[in-house]
Amino acid sequence: MIFPLEKTVKFTGNIYEATVAASHRAYQLAMTRDEKIEENDGKVVSLAAKQIFNNEVTYLKLEEK
Repeated sequence: MIFPLEKTVKFTGNIYEATVAASHRAYQLAMTRDEKIEENDGKVVSLAAKQIFNNEVTYLKLEEK
């Protein structure tokens, strides 16, 4: 799977938050050696982005002060 560009373009939330969340999720996946990484041809970042943009995992959104 490649990076989900279609979902990224259509995303209406804070893209910076989603990018940071995907980065943190990629780190989690890599550190836990999740089996889904092999199913995704070892592409950790694209797997993390897919999970974020498909709402398979959630992240805390920052509130503005």
